[in-house]
Amino acid sequence: MKKIALWAGLWACCLTAFAQTGPTSTSASKYDPLALFHPLFNMQPGNDYRTGSGAPGPRYWQNRSDYQINITLDDQQNTVAGEVTITYTNKSPEALPYLWLQLDQNAFSDTSRAAKTTPVSGGRFGNLGFAGGMTVTSVQVEQGKSKFVNAPYVITDTRMQIRLSEAVKANGDVVKIKVAYSFKIPEYGSDRMGMLRRKDGIIYEIAQWYPRMCVYDDVEGWNVLPYLGAGEFYLDYGDYEYAITVPWNHIVVGSGELLNPGEVLTGEQIRRLAQAAKSDKTVMIRDKSEVNDPASRPKQAGVLTWRFRCQNTRDVAFATSKAFVWDAAKMNLPSGKTSLAQSVYPAESATNDSWGRSTEYVKGCIEFYSKYLYEYSYPVATNVAGIVGGMEYPGIVFCDHKDKKEALWGVTDHEFGHNWFPMIVGNNERKFPWMDEGFNTFINTLSTANFNNGEYDRERGTMHDIAPALFFPTEPVMTIPDVQQSRVLGILAYYKPGMGLKLLRESVLGPERFDFAFKQYVNRWAFKHPTPYDFFRSMEDGAGEDLGWFWRGFFYETWKLDQGVREVKYVDGNAEKGALISIDNLEKFAMPAVVEVTESNGKKSRVSLPVEVWQRGGTWTFKHPSTSPLKSVVVDPDQKLPDINSRNNTWRAEAQ
Repeated sequence: MKKIALWAGLWACCLTAFAQTGPTSTSASKYDPLALFHPLFNMQPGNDYRTGSGAPGPRYWQNRSDYQINITLDDQQNTVAGEVTITYTNKSPEALPYLWLQLDQNAFSDTSRAAKTTPVSGGRFGNLGFAGGMTVTSVQVEQGKSKFVNAPYVITDTRMQIRLSEAVKANGDVVKIKVAYSFKIPEYGSDRMGMLRRKDGIIYEIAQWYPRMCVYDDVEGWNVLPYLGAGEFYLDYGDYEYAITVPWNHIVVGSGELLNPGEVLTGEQIRRLAQAAKSDKTVMIRDKSEVNDPASRPKQAGVLTWRFRCQNTRDVAFATSKAFVWDAAKMNLPSGKTSLAQSVYPAESATNDSWGRSTEYVKGCIEFYSKYLYEYSYPVATNVAGIVGGMEYPGIVFCDHKDKKEALWGVTDHEFGHNWFPMIVGNNERKFPWMDEGFNTFINTLSTANFNNGEYDRERGTMHDIAPALFFPTEPVMTIPDVQQSRVLGILAYYKPGMGLKLLRESVLGPERFDFAFKQYVNRWAFKHPTPYDFFRSMEDGAGEDLGWFWRGFFYETWKLDQGVREVKYVDGNAEKGALISIDNLEKFAMPAVVEVTESNGKKSRVSLPVEVWQRGGTWTFKHPSTSPLKSVVVDPDQKLPDINSRNNTWRAEAQ
């Protein structure tokens, strides 16, 4: 999901928070080491399903959902109608007498819970004034040797319960569900999907477009939180085959691989795609001069059905329009395999400072993440320009058609970063958005520094500058997104956890240890369902560090950080015998300390102190082997820690 104009909001929060925080006196310490270093924090025992090391256990299981979908999009009525068949495999150790499905399209209705919990002023996730929602016309179930029969069901807002005549047995039993449905496409569906009207036609970005299985897991059974807008998704993995019938003049792009190019593309377009699949430079598949040319389509009347397959995925989405300009290029993956980067956008966006570089951006970020984390797992990566400001789905993302330059790089990089979190590492976004948005914000900093020799790598202030905003919210990171105040969602879901990983990498573990543990976590939980505990334990296990103090202070609490210099004395009053430097930890959170010492003779040195110096109290004194009087002592000289009060970080000798 898009970063919600994060920087502008961040600086506004900074000003407000700093005015509230102010300087902290060394005599008013709030620090309690017994709270931060609590021995029983994060000590829930592992089991056969999820181990104490953070890895999936020997008896780890997850259910599977495979989909076959056939729908028609009517561009006169702006509707979608069709049928989905779900093959559901119960790999759990429990029999399931009923099933829960998600009908997220029901949120886009003025009678939904999402609408009723939307402020009168509206908002990004508002659903006011649109009589949408999914119409279900039949629900059938096939079990064992019986054929499909009608099944009783109950719809409650965005969830549907199917009550079975016979329970789905444990350990591998299979049930098939067939649902016929339709819905009216919202103009703007909570910045997840919608319609953009351009001079050459409407661009449809379609997501949450079929009934999907709720996740049944070992943590809480059926996960049935309603879809209200801010909380995103939690989904099973499986294989998808889907068919989209649209007017003859449309171009369709979707998650996965196009199965029937010979039926829906011209011979020239197939040739150009083959050229793009071998080219590191962007190749035009349909340029803006061809958009209104009937010869750019294989037929000139009626409809065409586009067929796609996406395997081992948690979802699929698609976009369709007669207005699309289309280009593509090859992506090079670490294994030697290749994948296709492509972009579709209206002629109005086809400029060299805007969507003309989109495919270059897709290629740049995916090649980086494939090397840093885990190889990209889909045959195609598609960027779609439309009404949605920024939203991610497996193998396809929706970005703002107006974005240019740095803004387009930023949203493209962010949305495709989501193909690792949560598309590959399938965390529960509806409860823990920081496990994908925060992780993604962090990896975006690395990708941006890497892209085109840092073309868009801008300095945006130090950790001291952003500290007031990080600690501005009164809720902790571990807060359900629909519970968080909307004005701090960008900080709690994106920025604070993202900067938390940056702190771990740069100031606690170091890049080598962090990168090893982080990549191990991704590999352990690829195409599985990790919880926060699994992440915490996996990082500790891979890095060889007890980080309970960090998880508690930064993720579970709202504790702040304030390090300062207390005093400087000399051994026996003689600077040549060494200096005794005392530093303070004044707020409830703590971090390792770096102290820079400058002597009057010009000698400058640094001392690095581990976080353990704060285990017995909030003041630490160390001896520095000075050879002359000290000129200054500075805690955190590079401002790499989110210290809320910089004014007590420096001690200077009094003028003689």
